[in-house]
This record gives sequence, structure tokens and C-alpha cells, in this order.
Amino acid sequence: MLRLLSLELQKLLHNRVSKILIFVSFVLPFTVLILSSIKINFFGFFTLELGELGIFNFPIIWHITTFFASQFKFFFAIVVVSMIGNEYSNKTIKQNLIDGLSKKEFILSKFYTIVFFSFVATLLIALASFFIGLYYSSYTEASIIFRETNFLLAYFVKLVGFFSLCLFFGMLVKRSAFALAFLFILYILEYIILGLLTWQTNYEFAEKIQNFFPLKSMYKLIDQPIQRIVMTKFPDKSEIAYDYAVHWHEIGIVLIWTSLFIFLSYRLLKQRDL
Repeated sequence: MLRLLSLELQKLLHNRVSKILIFVSFVLPFTVLILSSIKINFFGFFTLELGELGIFNFPIIWHITTFFASQFKFFFAIVVVSMIGNEYSNKTIKQNLIDGLSKKEFILSKFYTIVFFSFVATLLIALASFFIGLYYSSYTEASIIFRETNFLLAYFVKLVGFFSLCLFFGMLVKRSAFALAFLFILYILEYIILGLLTWQTNYEFAEKIQNFFPLKSMYKLIDQPIQRIVMTKFPDKSEIAYDYAVHWHEIGIVLIWTSLFIFLSYRLLKQRDL
């Protein structure tokens, strides 16, 4: 595993564009640090400081930071599809296979890289959330601090699943731009199917079916926290309550999709004449 991971990291770190995109994909989520210190002055009447609103308290901070950071996954997605595009355009994939790398090892090297960067991203967000929470939170009990750290697991699974989908599209079309276009097409397709199901049945049933689709199932791992923040300010408004928790069956759905994408990527490579 380490040999395959090292091989892939050497390729990425020798590519200037990949290095920039990797740097950006790691740095941008840390804008949550800037967000936590923002003070908004309303024409001199009062100053609103986001950190003082309680949104960075434990345990809600795990929800907020992972949701916010997951919005920047597109930058490393470009790196993933570029890994494949560059292999075909530079013909390094053929050379690697000639040098003794099996097709299975080739796919695994990509997957190990995805897991590695997803783990590093999760670790960085965990550290940032922990220190921001220690600074702003009024709760210091360990049971409260670590209560909802399962959002970190959901964040990790979400990244691995999304990047595995990007890997599959990269293998399918061999070109970075087309692979990214397929992501957009899949997004539109999922909502077209939602509309058709809603027309035939009802929205509640159609939405339950949509939750099994690739992109929607990844999104559902970490639901938006805005409604939850509002709930903390207006606890009497029961009509805005919703289920924001991380569920094991949702993680299971994404893991199944991830396994399928890796398997299909391998099958494509195995059947393709290089």
C-alpha cells in the first residue's frame, strides 16, 4: 500500500498545477477560522460577532465546520480527474503497466491517494474545529466536546465517496473537463428523476428514493446546519425541527457506492485496450 501511495504522491507533487490545487483544497476550508472572527458593524448601532452567537460551541461546531468544509471538495476533485487525464495524455499509464504495475495496483494507487488526502483533510478540520470550539465554547466537559464527532466520520466518507465517483468518471471519459461535466450531468439527472417520481407518486416518496442516488446520498451524510442554528435560538418553534444526525445506513449507502465506483473503474481499465 505504501509503495503504491508513494508512487502516486510523487506524480502529483511533480505537477505544479496539482500542487496548487491540493494546497487550495486544504487551505480554503480553513476560512472557517476567518469566519469565526468576523465582526459585522451595523452602522455604528451594534456589532455582530459570529463567534459570540454560539454557533462555534460544542457539539454543534462539528456539524457546522464539516458541512462548510465539504463545500470545497470540488478543488481536489479536479486533482482526481487530472490524475487520470494526465495518465492517458502523457501515456504514463501504459508505461506503468509495462514496468510491472498491474491494472489492479494502478487503480488501488489512485484509491489509496483518495483515502490519504481525505484523511488528511478530515484531520485538519478536526483540529481546527477542536481549537475554535475550545476558544468559543462555554462547554468544557469531554462528554459534550466529543459528542458529535461522528460528523468527522461522515465528512471522511463523503470525501472518499465523491472522489471515487470522480475517479470513475475520469476512467470512463479519459479527459478531465469531460469528467467534471459528467458530475454536473449526474446532478441534473438526479433531479430530473426526482421530478418524474414526484409526478408519478408524491414528493415525500420521491425524495426517499433520491436519497439512494450517488450525489444526494453523499450530501445527506451532513445535512445543512442553518436550520439547526435557528432551532437553538428559537427552541419553541417545533415546526422547524428536522433530523440532522449522522445515520449509519446513510454511511452504508455511500460506502456501497464507493465500492461500486472503484470496482467499475477497475473493470473499465481491465477491459480497455491500452
